[in-house]
Amino acid sequence: MVGIVVVSHSAKVAEGICELAGQMAAPGQKLIAAGGMTDGSIGTDAIRIQAAIEAANTGDGVLVIVDLGSAVLSAELALDLLNEELKEQVRIADAPILEGAIAATVEASVGQPLVAVLATAEGARDLRKR
Repeated sequence: MVGIVVVSHSAKVAEGICELAGQMAAPGQKLIAAGGMTDGSIGTDAIRIQAAIEAANTGDGVLVIVDLGSAVLSAELALDLLNEELKEQVRIADAPILEGAIAATVEASVGQPLVAVLATAEGARDLRKR
Protein backbone atom coordinates (compact mmCIF):
# COMPACT_ATOMS: atom_id res chain seq x y z
CA MET A 1 0.00 0.00 0.00
CA VAL A 2 1.10 3.55 -0.73
CA GLY A 3 2.03 5.35 2.47
CA ILE A 4 0.62 8.80 3.25
CA VAL A 5 2.43 11.62 5.09
CA VAL A 6 0.45 14.65 6.27
CA VAL A 7 2.58 17.78 6.70
CA SER A 8 1.12 20.75 8.54
CA HIS A 9 2.62 23.70 10.34
CA SER A 10 0.61 22.51 13.35
CA ALA A 11 1.24 19.12 14.94
CA LYS A 12 -2.38 19.09 16.13
CA VAL A 13 -3.71 19.70 12.63
CA ALA A 14 -1.55 16.93 11.11
CA GLU A 15 -2.53 14.50 13.86
CA GLY A 16 -6.22 15.38 13.56
CA ILE A 17 -6.22 14.87 9.81
CA CYS A 18 -4.50 11.52 10.24
CA GLU A 19 -7.05 10.57 12.90
CA LEU A 20 -9.96 11.44 10.61
CA ALA A 21 -8.48 9.85 7.48
CA GLY A 22 -7.50 6.81 9.53
CA GLN A 23 -11.19 6.10 10.12
CA MET A 24 -11.40 5.19 6.44
CA ALA A 25 -8.09 3.36 6.19
CA ALA A 26 -7.63 -0.34 5.72
CA PRO A 27 -5.69 -2.22 8.41
CA GLY A 28 -1.98 -1.74 7.83
CA GLN A 29 -2.37 1.56 6.00
CA LYS A 30 0.61 3.81 6.81
CA LEU A 31 -0.67 7.29 7.64
CA ILE A 32 1.97 9.44 9.35
CA ALA A 33 1.59 12.96 10.77
CA ALA A 34 4.58 15.27 10.37
CA GLY A 35 3.41 18.52 11.86
CA GLY A 36 5.05 21.33 13.74
CA MET A 37 8.57 21.65 15.01
CA THR A 38 10.34 19.31 17.41
CA ASP A 39 9.91 21.81 20.26
CA GLY A 40 6.13 21.90 19.71
CA SER A 41 6.06 25.27 18.00
CA ILE A 42 4.37 26.08 14.69
CA GLY A 43 6.39 25.35 11.57
CA THR A 44 7.63 22.54 9.38
CA ASP A 45 10.78 20.50 9.87
CA ALA A 46 12.46 18.77 6.92
CA ILE A 47 14.12 16.20 9.20
CA ARG A 48 10.75 15.33 10.76
CA ILE A 49 9.22 15.02 7.27
CA GLN A 50 12.11 12.83 6.10
CA ALA A 51 11.59 10.49 9.07
CA ALA A 52 7.84 10.35 8.37
CA ILE A 53 8.44 9.47 4.72
CA GLU A 54 10.81 6.69 5.74
CA ALA A 55 8.27 5.41 8.31
CA ALA A 56 5.43 5.50 5.75
CA ASN A 57 7.41 3.65 3.09
CA THR A 58 6.15 0.14 2.41
CA GLY A 59 7.89 -0.18 -0.94
CA ASP A 60 4.82 0.97 -2.91
CA GLY A 61 5.57 4.69 -2.73
CA VAL A 62 4.71 7.56 -0.43
CA LEU A 63 2.37 10.49 -1.00
CA VAL A 64 3.08 13.70 0.93
CA ILE A 65 0.19 16.12 1.46
CA VAL A 66 0.99 19.62 2.75
CA ASP A 67 -0.97 22.56 4.15
CA LEU A 68 0.83 25.71 2.92
CA GLY A 69 3.46 26.72 0.41
CA SER A 70 6.35 26.80 2.84
CA ALA A 71 5.52 23.21 3.80
CA VAL A 72 6.22 22.33 0.17
CA LEU A 73 9.71 23.80 0.57
CA SER A 74 10.32 21.71 3.69
CA ALA A 75 8.97 18.59 1.96
CA GLU A 76 11.23 19.21 -1.04
CA LEU A 77 14.22 19.57 1.30
CA ALA A 78 13.20 16.31 2.99
CA LEU A 79 13.20 14.61 -0.43
CA ASP A 80 16.76 15.82 -0.98
CA LEU A 81 17.75 14.04 2.26
CA LEU A 82 16.37 10.67 1.13
CA ASN A 83 18.33 8.00 -0.69
CA GLU A 84 17.78 8.12 -4.47
CA GLU A 85 15.72 4.92 -4.60
CA LEU A 86 13.16 6.15 -2.07
CA LYS A 87 13.21 9.70 -3.46
CA GLU A 88 11.98 8.33 -6.80
CA GLN A 89 8.97 6.76 -5.05
CA VAL A 90 7.71 9.93 -3.32
CA ARG A 91 5.30 12.52 -4.67
CA ILE A 92 4.11 15.79 -3.13
CA ALA A 93 0.43 16.37 -3.89
CA ASP A 94 -0.99 19.73 -4.91
CA ALA A 95 -4.19 19.02 -3.02
CA PRO A 96 -6.35 20.39 -0.21
CA ILE A 97 -4.84 18.89 2.91
CA LEU A 98 -7.97 17.43 4.55
CA GLU A 99 -9.99 16.34 1.54
CA GLY A 100 -6.85 15.21 -0.27
CA ALA A 101 -5.64 13.15 2.69
CA ILE A 102 -8.99 11.41 3.08
CA ALA A 103 -9.36 10.68 -0.64
CA ALA A 104 -5.75 9.48 -0.91
CA THR A 105 -6.09 7.26 2.14
CA VAL A 106 -9.16 5.53 0.71
CA GLU A 107 -7.44 5.05 -2.65
CA ALA A 108 -4.24 3.75 -1.06
CA SER A 109 -6.21 1.43 1.21
CA VAL A 110 -7.68 -0.40 -1.76
CA GLY A 111 -4.22 -1.02 -3.16
CA GLN A 112 -4.04 1.56 -5.93
CA PRO A 113 -0.58 2.58 -7.22
CA LEU A 114 1.08 5.87 -6.33
CA VAL A 115 0.06 7.57 -9.58
CA ALA A 116 -3.63 6.84 -8.87
CA VAL A 117 -3.36 7.89 -5.21
CA LEU A 118 -1.75 11.16 -6.30
CA ALA A 119 -4.43 11.80 -8.94
CA THR A 120 -7.20 11.10 -6.42
CA ALA A 121 -5.69 13.47 -3.84
CA GLU A 122 -5.27 16.23 -6.41
CA GLY A 123 -8.79 15.59 -7.75
CA ALA A 124 -10.13 16.47 -4.29
CA ARG A 125 -9.64 20.14 -5.27
CA ASP A 126 -12.86 19.84 -7.26
CA LEU A 127 -15.02 18.27 -4.55
CA ARG A 128 -18.04 20.35 -3.69
CA LYS A 129 -19.63 20.41 -0.26
CA ARG A 130 -23.04 21.58 -1.52
